[in-house]
Amino acid sequence: MSKENLLLNYINGAWKESSAADQLPVVNPATGEVLARVPFSTAAEVAEAAEAGLAAFREWRRVPAVDRVQFLFKFKNLLEDHLDELARCVTEECGKTYKESVGELRRGIENVECGCGIPTLMQGYNNEDIARGIDEHMFRQPIGVGAMIAPFNFPGMIPLWFLPYAVACGNCFIVKPSEKCPMTQALMFGLIDQLGLPPGVLQLVNGSKVTVDAILDHPAIRSISMVGSTAAAKYIYRRAAENGKRAQCQGGAKNPAVIMPDADLDTGIPILCDSAYGCAGQRCLALSVAITVGDARERFRERFVQASRDRVVGYGLDEKTQTGPVISADSKARIEGAIAKGEQEGAKVLLDGRGKKVAGYDKGNFVFPTVLDDVPPHGELATTEVFGPVFSLMHAETLDEAIAMVNDRRYGNMACIFTGSGAAAHKFRAEAVAGNIGVNIGVAAPMAFFPFSGWRESFFGDLHGQSRHAVEFFTETKVVVERWPKEWSRTF
Repeated sequence: MSKENLLLNYINGAWKESSAADQLPVVNPATGEVLARVPFSTAAEVAEAAEAGLAAFREWRRVPAVDRVQFLFKFKNLLEDHLDELARCVTEECGKTYKESVGELRRGIENVECGCGIPTLMQGYNNEDIARGIDEHMFRQPIGVGAMIAPFNFPGMIPLWFLPYAVACGNCFIVKPSEKCPMTQALMFGLIDQLGLPPGVLQLVNGSKVTVDAILDHPAIRSISMVGSTAAAKYIYRRAAENGKRAQCQGGAKNPAVIMPDADLDTGIPILCDSAYGCAGQRCLALSVAITVGDARERFRERFVQASRDRVVGYGLDEKTQTGPVISADSKARIEGAIAKGEQEGAKVLLDGRGKKVAGYDKGNFVFPTVLDDVPPHGELATTEVFGPVFSLMHAETLDEAIAMVNDRRYGNMACIFTGSGAAAHKFRAEAVAGNIGVNIGVAAPMAFFPFSGWRESFFGDLHGQSRHAVEFFTETKVVVERWPKEWSRTF
């Protein structure tokens, strides 16, 4: 998979060294150690993969679905067998704790398992005698070659929101990992290489923006699946649409939690801390805002600050670590700048995570849990995805006011409520404008058999990742209307 620590592409069933001169070091964000080098593959290499995928598609689409999923059953077993190796790789290149890495991979494996149900999920429907002597059928057929532009924060799981469904439906698929965290996909494709798939069905092309643009522009690639920032999602969605491709682009988030006066804080505060600071806040389902209602403000604030202060920050392979580093020095500087901006806007810093070190890891990109109170609802801090372990406190007098604050934002990925009242929960889930809703849940991550929803500027497209949405995205419907005159029919 590598030559002198240079990551390779996997094209047409073989590992190949990129011809690109430009490379980027892959750095362990906790130690500063250079783990590998990733090439910025050229447009010609993207074209090679796209054309190999198109050639493979002509035969792969004719393989029966019950036979295609046999490769996924084998892939699932290989992922289970190599779970520890993969999880350690995620921790080393991404920074999250080993436990979080295992959890990420488990959720990815769920999607491989779900994709094994394609013979049922891909079924069409029909009507006999829709008119006298006429039958009508709807079939789902694969669309061709698809591509995935992956983020750094879940290098193992997120490609698996799409890849199993794409190939099980009869498509060929290209993965472009994040240049910040490409090693996990290199390991996964080492497993894929053992499956015996026809060359060109699954391929890996490393790279950065030049590679992405080549994917977006190549005519053989018909679909784009992407997770990243809202700015990147808008760009990719627009350029994909201009080139006639279908696209599903998951963008950024600013996820709020409403804390009602009757909330069970003994249970809720640990859940909220795990959501806010797990994966160092670098996930699109991290809670980053608490809106306390009524007298919940005083009950919640001090307990949450103390729980945040008690959070253990360190290297993800250390068993006691609860929060690891952020991905890069640039990310650390940006996050600390966002905290400073919040101060300038009038917020009060109750817990400051800037400028702290972890013993033995002086080169690590650590930002400790940070809590700011009285954050202006329309300020830059309140409306910008920080993507770090930074938590904002706001206040409302009533549930209606809190819901209005939840909905007065451009994102709509997730919103949660903590309450003991069924009526309050019902009202919130009906009125909150977000695609994933949590009730006494800190990370409302859908299981593999539900779509990973997202609204507003948190998602661009019509069909999300996972389950039936993925099946619909990776297929197109064909309607067949048939009449068979009597003289053409055989008599039995």
